[in-house]
Amino acid sequence: MRTASVVVPIVVPVVVPVAVRGAQRAPAGNIEGLGSSLVDDKSGNTMRVVSYNLREHTAKGEIQALAEDNAVDVLCLQEADTNDIPDSFGAYTLAASTRNNRLGLAAYYRAERFELLGTQVYALKKSMHDRVMSPAHERLLAMHLHDRISGQDVLIGSFHAAPLTASNALRKKQVESAHGLMRALAPGVPMLMVGDFNYPWFHLGLKKRIERDGFTLTRSSTPTYLGYKYVKGHFDFATSYDLVIEDVVTLPAGVSDHRPILVRAQGLATA
Repeated sequence: MRTASVVVPIVVPVVVPVAVRGAQRAPAGNIEGLGSSLVDDKSGNTMRVVSYNLREHTAKGEIQALAEDNAVDVLCLQEADTNDIPDSFGAYTLAASTRNNRLGLAAYYRAERFELLGTQVYALKKSMHDRVMSPAHERLLAMHLHDRISGQDVLIGSFHAAPLTASNALRKKQVESAHGLMRALAPGVPMLMVGDFNYPWFHLGLKKRIERDGFTLTRSSTPTYLGYKYVKGHFDFATSYDLVIEDVVTLPAGVSDHRPILVRAQGLATA
């Protein structure tokens, strides 16, 4: 069954996690069934997270192969028709999805490795495009996960910023707000936020802005957007807190105008 998600406006200061599980946590350590591609040989705690904008759900048929071929731990989606996605596939379980967007967010996790402690969906400040076209106002889906390998918790967010018709200043505010809301969900927990930031140029300003709050911005070496002849750049990337990002890799293109990205992150100290 799908986990119900609650939309919390940005002005609400108190965040209450939903979908809390009462099961006893498994001890940290190796987990049967997790191959070497999932776990770093030295630290045993590398996470593999893929983010993919489905381009109005046209790439829906690619998600299972994308997750399995890249041995991911978490799969974050944008521009998904959340009424037309599976509750699970293979080793992956749907953590949550948005419900009020025409094109929404969704996230899957590997249940062998993670226990889902809670999810939350957030509405962020609207752009004029959002107000007129109403494509999306739920622009952040956050998951609070317990990592059975390290014995620690981690926050992972699927994020979709306002489109290019909005200003970079608005998108900076959306990113900052998203970071603050995730922190409020589980204070002090390492964080990774991936998605379509719609921020192909002038990354230095955004980088400096979020570094003031202790976050790091990491891009891949190659562009992630293929939609227009004269509009190319790094639309999709990662921001993180208290994690070490090994790399961000732009994966081969599918039917979407965005290319998926694979983020490999360390920093969950093995218990």
